[in-house]
Amino acid sequence: MELIAGDIGGTKSWLVWMRDGAVTPRFEKVYSSADFASGEALLARFIEEAGQSAHPDTLTLALPGPLAARRVSLTNLDWTLDADALGSALDLPRVQFVNDFQAQAAGVATLGADDVLTLNAAPAVPSGVRAITGAGTGLGLAFMTAGDDGQYLSHATEAGHADFAPANALQGRLLDHLRQRYGHVSWERVVSGSAFNDLYRFGCLEAGRPQPDVPIDGATLTDRASAGDAVAAATLDLFVDLYGAWVGNVALLYQPFGGLYIGGGVATHLVARLRAPQFMRAALDKGRMRGVVERTPIHLITCARLGVQGAVALARAQPDSYAFNSNTAVTRSGT
Repeated sequence: MELIAGDIGGTKSWLVWMRDGAVTPRFEKVYSSADFASGEALLARFIEEAGQSAHPDTLTLALPGPLAARRVSLTNLDWTLDADALGSALDLPRVQFVNDFQAQAAGVATLGADDVLTLNAAPAVPSGVRAITGAGTGLGLAFMTAGDDGQYLSHATEAGHADFAPANALQGRLLDHLRQRYGHVSWERVVSGSAFNDLYRFGCLEAGRPQPDVPIDGATLTDRASAGDAVAAATLDLFVDLYGAWVGNVALLYQPFGGLYIGGGVATHLVARLRAPQFMRAALDKGRMRGVVERTPIHLITCARLGVQGAVALARAQPDSYAFNSNTAVTRSGT
């Protein structure tokens, strides 16, 4: 089997070309998603640049957003992908779409000890529920349940679009501010790479400072905080509190005593802040249910390739699939 697997995100798309059973890709490249008008254009470029004599026969793509059919409009990216059209245009016999966090969930089984940092060292319950959440361009979440056969089944969600609930007066004012702009305010509005600009603008309002002339992304925010910008530093503190509160909510919702994993591109750039006491303090701030979070093993994933590794694992787990799958089995790992 000649396989192309990809993790398609609002900011970047990571693609690999694998031969069945191989560990090392034939070809691998990360692209800026905004550089392409469509997913078909991206894949055509990748196949051309790979320059392989063999032709791929399987395509598995991890996609952001709800997957309910073979034609999918992506969240945070102005693309519509059609599995049948892709298969026809690129001469691919088998095409499979999976939710991006289903792929992240499958990728957990591929992680080594050096790919995770433990934030809460509670003992894992064998065959216990697992969950993975993470902020990238958006905010994703999937959970995993173990069957009697030693397989974990991953389940996609759109939990990041659940209503944001403030934990204090400052966050209440943030909610009011965002509601005026967006109407509905989800957790993704405050915990994602896309949220940094709104959080910084809110911080400027709170401090009585002029609004920035250009959008502020996470890297710029971190640079400004390091240079002594008090509003930027306060914005990062607010973000860490919000992220911690979200992770604590995930612990209460799914009781993932088999492990709660934090992935996504934002976490890999804020490792020091997420390892500091502030993050877990916010996660544990659940009143009478604090003990549930305390009993949850919580790990920070540092592997940037998690999504594409999971997409490869899913393609190999179901090589005959030609359709969207709402649930996908992956082998249980001791990680």
